[in-house]
Amino acid sequence: MGDTGSVRFGRIGEPLMPLRELSVVEQRETFVTLALADGANRSELCRDFGISRKTGYKWLERHRVASSEGLDDRSRRPHTSPSRTAAATAAEVLRIRAASNNAWGGRKIAWTLASNGWQDVPALSTITEILRRHGKLDRQAQHPGAHIRFERAEPNELWQMDFKGHFPLTVGRCHPLTVLDDHSRYSLCLEACANEQDGTVRDRLTMLFRRYGLPFAMLMDNGSPWGDRGGQPFTIFTAWLMRHGIRISHGRPYHPQTQGKEERFYRSLKAEVLDRNSFADLPACQRAFDRWRPIYNDKRPHEALGLRPPATRYRPSPRAFCETLPPIEYGPDDIVRRVGDDGAISFRNRAIRIGRAFRKQPVALRPGSDDGVFDVHYCVNRIGRLDLRNLGGTACGVVDIARAIPTTPQAQHQQQVENGL
Repeated sequence: MGDTGSVRFGRIGEPLMPLRELSVVEQRETFVTLALADGANRSELCRDFGISRKTGYKWLERHRVASSEGLDDRSRRPHTSPSRTAAATAAEVLRIRAASNNAWGGRKIAWTLASNGWQDVPALSTITEILRRHGKLDRQAQHPGAHIRFERAEPNELWQMDFKGHFPLTVGRCHPLTVLDDHSRYSLCLEACANEQDGTVRDRLTMLFRRYGLPFAMLMDNGSPWGDRGGQPFTIFTAWLMRHGIRISHGRPYHPQTQGKEERFYRSLKAEVLDRNSFADLPACQRAFDRWRPIYNDKRPHEALGLRPPATRYRPSPRAFCETLPPIEYGPDDIVRRVGDDGAISFRNRAIRIGRAFRKQPVALRPGSDDGVFDVHYCVNRIGRLDLRNLGGTACGVVDIARAIPTTPQAQHQQQVENGL
C-alpha cells in the first residue's frame, strides 16, 4: 500500500516506524486510525501513504461497514458472472436436449424453457454454447434450402398419409403408417404396422375416422395400397375412401416434396425416436411411438407454427364417420352406369374401361363442353374424362385417368396447388 519508504505516524506529525515493516493490512489499519483522528488532514495522509484519495476513502468506507475485517484483501472474482450460465439452467437445457434424443436445437429448447416458466431463459447462442461445451452438437445441421410453404386454411381440409421408411426389428420389420393434418401438422396416426396392405391400412384408418372424424381430402403418393404402380391412380382402397366422401389426390411421381410435411415429420421421428435406438418387435416399437406422439403434438414447438405445438391449431372434424353407408346417389341429369367385374362400363355400344377399383359400383357420366366428351365421376371425385371422338371405329375405349381431378371448386384449387409443388 503505497511507498514503503514512507514513515508511520503516531500522533499527527510524529514519526514512529517505517511503513515497509508493516503488512499491507497493518498499513490500512494505521491509515484508518490516523484518518479518523480529530483534525486529520486526509489528503496529506493519502500522499504520505502513497495512495489516491479514492483509495483512501474506499478503506474508510469498508472500515465503517465491517470494522477491521473490511480491510482484509478480497477476491477479485465477481460474485456473479454474466458470461457463465447458472448450473441449474445448464442442467435443464441438457435434460430437454436428452429428452428429444439429442435432436432439438436452441429455438425449441428456449421455447420449452419459457413454456415451463423458467426464469431468465438464456439466449439462443448461450444454449448452443452449453450444448457444444457438453459435446451435444455431434450432428451437422443440414439447411433445407429455400422453399415455399403451402398450408390449408383450416384443420381437416387435407390430411397427408404415407408409409415412411420401414426398418428392421429383432423380429420382423416395422412399416410406420403416418397421417398428418396439413393445416396444423398434428399427428393423427403413427402406427407400427407389419405390412403395407389394404386391410392393415383400412383397419387403422377406421379407428382414426371414429376418433377424429372424416377429412375433406387426403393426399398420398402413388404406391400401394393407395396407388397402382402399373399406371392406375385408383385402387380398391382409394375407392373406399371416396365412398366415404373423401376427395383423393396423389403426389406427383418422383416429387416427394409434394408431401413435404410428411417428409419433415418423418425426419423428426427418425431424429427423436428411431436414431440410436433398436426395438425387439412391433409392440415395443408402438410403445415408443405412443410415448413420442403426445410430445410431438402437445409439447414440441414447431417452427412453421411460430414455435407453437400442433395441438394448439387442431380440432376434430365436424364430419362424422358413417359405419353403414347409404346408397350412392347422383344428379338427375347424370348418365349412370355400373362398372362390371372386368372394370368396364357399356356406353353407346362401346365398352369403356373405368378400372377394377370401381367394379360393381355406379359411376356418373356428365357431358363436357364439347360434344362427345364426358367427365366420369365416382361419388364426389372426378376420376377421369372420356373422349368418344378419339375412339374412331373401335368398339372399346379407355378413360383418360391421367387427367383425373377432384370435382368441387375447393378441391380443384387443392389439385392446382399440389401440381405446382
